[in-house]
Amino acid sequence: MARGENNVRYTQTLPTRAASAVYVALAAHVVSLAALVIFELSRGRRLAAQLAAFGGRPQGADAEAVVGAVTTFAVLMMLVAGTSIAAAAAYVTWLVRARQANDRSAASGPVAAAWLIPGYNLVAPAVLVDEVWRGTRPPAGQRGRWLALLAGWWLSWLATLALVTIRLPLDASAGDLTGVGVPELACSAVAALLCASTVRELTRLQLAARSSRAEPEAVRAFSPHPSTGTTPIGHTG
Repeated sequence: MARGENNVRYTQTLPTRAASAVYVALAAHVVSLAALVIFELSRGRRLAAQLAAFGGRPQGADAEAVVGAVTTFAVLMMLVAGTSIAAAAAYVTWLVRARQANDRSAASGPVAAAWLIPGYNLVAPAVLVDEVWRGTRPPAGQRGRWLALLAGWWLSWLATLALVTIRLPLDASAGDLTGVGVPELACSAVAALLCASTVRELTRLQLAARSSRAEPEAVRAFSPHPSTGTTPIGHTG
């Protein structure tokens, strides 16, 4: 196989497009969540009280008074759910491809298990991402900075998860529609930003690794051919 074909195939395995999809999905999720929080703060408690007064099934003039707000709330909830699923799918796709960029034989099963097995998914995803980082063979002296970034992302994600699973049910029972507020939005935004930063860092390292592999190939391809011992035309021995 030609060297050029090797370089093209290696370039195609780099998860640059998958990384871009992660950035877009995370941004969309934060924007949709912010819209839901704004609605919750400005209209949520009043709408929840109205629905409770109507027994949850408003009719006639009562229904007309809240139908617009209920529709907006439903659309916002679908957007948050949809962008959450899109962000999860984009990230898993990127992580699978990032592992395969380091090792083409890497299976996708460990990635699925890391995110889906309860308890195990509280630690395993961060371990897999760190494994990808080590597989890029980064320059010396970057380990501490990387671990700080990785720990910040994972702790902010766990904080978001704790708010959603522990705090939200309490706030929702207190009279809010969902209980989603500024703390959840802040944690989610920080987690999304740090997650995107880890993806960007790993993508940068893999691109640098590709460049370092491609340069020797280019030098060999364009270097003068060694002498074969023949005498050039027009010259005597």
